[in-house]
Amino acid sequence: MIPGHINSIEWHQAIGIARQSCARFFRDGGTAKDAMRAFGADAAGEDAADWGKAVEAIAYVLCARPEKRAA
Repeated sequence: MIPGHINSIEWHQAIGIARQSCARFFRDGGTAKDAMRAFGADAAGEDAADWGKAVEAIAYVLCARPEKRAA
């Protein structure tokens, strides 16, 4: 399900990138938690071991608005 504040095209592209990244982690022997940590997603909790949840969490990180920096 696409969050309301995210453009649908951006979401689908983020999902594709997240799936590809998770596939690389899986191929290299990593875990879903490792993939989530690499993108700065919250890897705590019981859902962190599920690859589907990892893909969604990474997509959320990729679609997050950039934080403003102080001048």
